[in-house]
Amino acid sequence: MRNRNVLVTGGAGFIGSEVVHQLVEQGAIVTVVDSLANGRRENLSDLPPDRVRLEIADIRDTERMRMLLAETQLVLHLACLGVRHSIHSPIENHEVNATGTLCLLELARQAGNVRRVVYVSSSEIYGTAQSVPMSEQHPTRPTTVYGASKLAGERYCDAYWRTYGFPTSIVRPFNAFGPRCHHEGDCGEVIPKFMIRAMAGRPLIVHGDGTQTRDFTYVADTARGILLAAAADKAVGDAINLGHGKEISINELAQSIGAVVQRNEVQIQHGRPRPGDVLRLYADNRKAAELLGFAPQISLHEGLRRLRVWYESSGRTPEALLTEEFETNWQPMARYIG
Repeated sequence: MRNRNVLVTGGAGFIGSEVVHQLVEQGAIVTVVDSLANGRRENLSDLPPDRVRLEIADIRDTERMRMLLAETQLVLHLACLGVRHSIHSPIENHEVNATGTLCLLELARQAGNVRRVVYVSSSEIYGTAQSVPMSEQHPTRPTTVYGASKLAGERYCDAYWRTYGFPTSIVRPFNAFGPRCHHEGDCGEVIPKFMIRAMAGRPLIVHGDGTQTRDFTYVADTARGILLAAAADKAVGDAINLGHGKEISINELAQSIGAVVQRNEVQIQHGRPRPGDVLRLYADNRKAAELLGFAPQISLHEGLRRLRVWYESSGRTPEALLTEEFETNWQPMARYIG
């Protein structure tokens, strides 16, 4: 990646900012496009300005994107609105995630200098596991507009490769967690929400009975997998899972987080199930290992420990962080602009 011009959409967000940090370590010159609907400036504040440029823009701004793509050799496309957002705002979610991806692909093809688009999809395209572990051949039956919109983006990438020979690669991260993750608003996810509640001595809110499972991957591993896919010729025209290859129930996760924050017992409060919630996710990583040489390096326990340390060094108390949390974050709410 040394001295390569890379455009990262959604690069001020959680996974995107980790991708940008790793690109800088590899010597790339990075342009970040982010509307700051979910991303935050401070996620990039420690990076050298001669290597990273933040452009505050919506990926649906065709003329702005056309200008930025004229300087780009590689596009890593992470910009999206999330799963809970899709429940209260399905049309906007589709427009950003699906239509935005189609427009980006066409502009990148027209630019003539873009050598590849790597599309960061989601395990949500599968829906609830019908068999495990879930390979890339698992049926795709998304349960939310978010999952459906990410699947639509995949189909557009595949069509651009098949119709135009335009190089695209698709990666499907399972549930990422780690520093700079979201606890706030409709972006808030289970691990950061559990972590700050446990640190504050508050009950952990489990939506449903807690038997639903996830495959959690530390964000540095997820970002490394994305960059491996960007560099691998074998990944062109293909879709590849990026998970840890282990599943854990939400009830078990709550106890694990309690142990990490050194609370022998955590109080669990069960709430109503979330609309469209996937009940089981468990990644088959064999294709990533074969094509990319990918293997996760950070265990769940070690990743949780690192996240706790990150929160402790953030300069904000758990109580202050909890003021930004919404328990039922699939309902309409004020958006956080950082």
